[in-house]
Amino acid sequence: MYILVVGGNRISRHLARDLLREGHEVTVIEKDAQSCSQIEEELGEICLQGDGSQVFMLEAAGAERADMLIALTDADEDNLVACQVAKNSFSVRRTIARLGNPQHKALFEKLGVDIPISTSSLILEHVQEEVPTHSLTHLTELEDNEAEIVAVKMLPNASGVGKRVNELSLPPDNLICLLIRKGEPPFIPHEDTLLQADDRLIASTYPETEEALMLALLGDASHQ
Repeated sequence: MYILVVGGNRISRHLARDLLREGHEVTVIEKDAQSCSQIEEELGEICLQGDGSQVFMLEAAGAERADMLIALTDADEDNLVACQVAKNSFSVRRTIARLGNPQHKALFEKLGVDIPISTSSLILEHVQEEVPTHSLTHLTELEDNEAEIVAVKMLPNASGVGKRVNELSLPPDNLICLLIRKGEPPFIPHEDTLLQADDRLIASTYPETEEALMLALLGDASHQ
């Protein structure tokens, strides 16, 4: 799929990295030149500097062949306009918009946004309808200390399956906060909690320890 991402914040960068790993073609449109440079340093030449709610900018990004547009700026109005322009001017099949104010959801739906949503996790769930192999989802970031809250799905062949929490080699200052298991209410795992295939773990981590966390939980399955 060819996916346009409007906005170059941390959530956008995480999402773009995940989509590239899954084999999608991605272009990020970001107004700020420094943010654009940072994206290209991390992910390659995938960023265009400009306003993703403008027709000429979307045209420059090849919106006429895009399968999906995901608008993730911090301004709800910009996200709405980007989705409307993509739909009305370029017939983009699927549009997803981040909402800062959940009360805007009904308005976004009325004005044609396919999926107005407030978290990157649910955005990825909709993308995964095409590629259902994703194992880590970024839920939110804690601005004060740069920590992240992520969800990790324990794949059947993950190295952590069958281990107790205290047997995992988690990176320093990483913590498993919640365990979601089918057929049971969510619970806070104890040190002796045994991990099972298809468990979903909610954990706190940092950008620099995210890969180590995935390796501790999934082993070689983290690269599938």
